[in-house]
Amino acid sequence: LFVSDPRVKGWPLLENYTPTFMFSVLYLLIVWLGPKYMRNKQPFSCRGILVVYNLGLTLLSLYMFYELVTGVLEGGYNFFCQDTHSGGEADMKIIRVLWWYYFSKLIEFMDTFFFILRKNNHQITVLHVYHHATMLNIWWFVMNWVPCGHSYFGATLNSFIHVLMYSYYGLSAVPAMRPYLWWKKYITQGQLIQFVLTIFQTSCGVVWPCAFPQGWLYFQISYMISLIILFTNFYIQTYNKKASSRRKEYQNGSTATVNGYTNSFSSLENNVKQRKQRKD
Repeated sequence: LFVSDPRVKGWPLLENYTPTFMFSVLYLLIVWLGPKYMRNKQPFSCRGILVVYNLGLTLLSLYMFYELVTGVLEGGYNFFCQDTHSGGEADMKIIRVLWWYYFSKLIEFMDTFFFILRKNNHQITVLHVYHHATMLNIWWFVMNWVPCGHSYFGATLNSFIHVLMYSYYGLSAVPAMRPYLWWKKYITQGQLIQFVLTIFQTSCGVVWPCAFPQGWLYFQISYMISLIILFTNFYIQTYNKKASSRRKEYQNGSTATVNGYTNSFSSLENNVKQRKQRKD
């Protein structure tokens, strides 16, 4: 594992781990210091740049998804286990696309920076920071040691999910479009399905091994489990608890109304009794 794949020798950012590590440290520093800097400042709108940014990532994700699917078909990749040297020219196609996938993880740091600039700090969760900070680093190692073969599956699914996700974010930056956006909840469900499918496909490589390094398969399964735990918690906090709180608000509202009528009726009875007493 200390010898990188010669097919990526000299590629941008892959020659040395230091730039990737420093980008990650800088990202975490901005996550820590950015909200402090913005505390007494007005939030930025960023509407125009958000539309362009999300449209760009939507198109990049669509390109990566298409190229990965066609590359896998051209190379006759085996779903159960695919090594890194038997796909011929298709392997190089997959490697080129996965470099863009790795680089996209650096671009996606902007997701967090826009949250900071718009003072949407509630969206900078442990899940959000963990996912963004780890993916760039993981994919540096993937690109150096297992840049094709069995590595294709998770990236392919994730690219498809990102087409849906960034198109949603891009459209939601336009206020007139927000009433028509209904699929946010299903994006999270799709992400959870993606992690489960990736675990299943990765486990196939463990059960029916090929020349793909087993250590990477076990690592990927572990990482997917961590994402399932965090995304499930996010889903419960965001959707199930909101639905529960809406039901409680409705019930409390109904009770308050009933009590209002009861109290009014009681006060009316008291007034009548008082008048009768005064007349007596």
